Amino acid sequence: MSRALPKYNKRRVALIGGAAALALTGAVVVNSALAGETSKNGGTDARTLASPGTISCPDVASRLPAIPATAQAEVDRNLALLNTQITEANKRLVDTVGQGGPNFVQNAILGPLKDKRVSTVNRIATAIGRTAAKPQGLDALAPCALNGAAAAPGQQAGNNGNNGNTGNNGNAGNAGNAGNAGAAGTISCPDVASRLPAIPATAQAEVDRNLALLNTQIAEANKRLVDTVGQGGPNFVQNAILGPLKDKRVSTVNRIATAIGRTAAKPQGLDALAPCALNK
Repeated sequence: MSRALPKYNKRRVALIGGAAALALTGAVVVNSALAGETSKNGGTDARTLASPGTISCPDVASRLPAIPATAQAEVDRNLALLNTQITEANKRLVDTVGQGGPNFVQNAILGPLKDKRVSTVNRIATAIGRTAAKPQGLDALAPCALNGAAAAPGQQAGNNGNNGNTGNNGNAGNAGNAGNAGAAGTISCPDVASRLPAIPATAQAEVDRNLALLNTQIAEANKRLVDTVGQGGPNFVQNAILGPLKDKRVSTVNRIATAIGRTAAKPQGLDALAPCALNK
């Protein structure tokens, strides 16, 4: 177990503002179709008529140490991204009510959300660690849980907030999973974010964009995997999904290396992280 993190200082709360602080208390409730809110355990729950439940995630902002001024903007961006990720996951939860098999929510929503959060909290830790003690154990805050779901066909409430593990052992945002009753399997890719050196401030935005693109590429490949179950011959997945995904990832990691290399040593060998695998 990682050591306890120091409490988040009060000055930070004031900077983020009341609205953002409220959004980071646990679950972010989205979509105008969501009816009613109740507070529970620091999180916000919402329900639709279909009762898909809501996703609650551990609060990251309150577990951070004092943030150096040089890291403030980057930390703020990533805290906002954590909100966006929960918002998108809650929307997907509502949009996919009744879809998939018994593990659909875990595999297609909670697992990929955990992976994205691992990547994001690691960027926060890295930003702070450039000029201060790097906070440890933030990735323990990555798993989220499904709260308040009805026993709807094709959906299963997630376990507790410490059991969101799917996909690539918690890789930093580069192992999104999706699945359905057709047992299509999932695509797992090597983590890129954790293999990067210190990122120059001038390259940070471009690197972040391309790390996010890696996530998008995996999500699209997983969707294609589900949508094409039973199609093609024995090499269909390799030729039509894994091969094109590798090509996209090569281009993306090369852009990351180039961005870093403009003002620092260019990382070598990132394209070795491009190939992905199909897990059943």
